[in-house]
Amino acid sequence: MTDFHTYHLNLLKLAYNNLIKQAPFNDPAINAIDAEFLEQFAALTEGFEQHESWVFEEGQQILARLVRAYPQLVHLVARDLFWLFGGDCLHHMGDEELELFAQLDEARAAAERNGEPFDYLAERTRLFNQPAPEAKS
Repeated sequence: MTDFHTYHLNLLKLAYNNLIKQAPFNDPAINAIDAEFLEQFAALTEGFEQHESWVFEEGQQILARLVRAYPQLVHLVARDLFWLFGGDCLHHMGDEELELFAQLDEARAAAERNGEPFDYLAERTRLFNQPAPEAKS
């Protein structure tokens, strides 16, 4: 079973590992601005792992900076992280995507209210892999 925190921590680690393999981050002569971004992303991941309260605001800022400064790399970061950090990050998500994440959060909250176990990954997979509803004319 994959819990909410573990799932998102793994996505943060995966995103970091994907980013460090790409230009400009894989350049041996990386400039100070790009190096600082990587350091902040690594600190965000560490903070999230430690359940630090500041990570949600910092996560919004880091993802906004990613979109602004490195748009060619946005696809390397799971959409789940945009939802997780919320705020301005939500402006980079489509309505259908927002609705699916809202349904996922509602299902998780319902399970918590009822004291039931909740496999975040299994429920996410179920919701996001449903066939798209057919348009009615």
